[in-house]
Amino acid sequence: MYIIKTKGTAKIPDYIQIRDDNFVLVCHCRADKPMSALSKLEIDISSEKVKEIINKLTYGVLTKIDL
Repeated sequence: MYIIKTKGTAKIPDYIQIRDDNFVLVCHCRADKPMSALSKLEIDISSEKVKEIINKLTYGVLTKIDL
């Protein structure tokens, strides 16, 4: 899977996109509230690990992750 973080503006928050290996969009959610969207995908990952991954991301850089 791949993840990318997009920078928001003053009124629009930061968002993340999660894409599968074929770059099909699987999840598009706010960077500050990703667990509600990830729980619908049935991905077994802790919220601390998700926050750690998101905080390390650079805006606009597509990063491969193994969940």
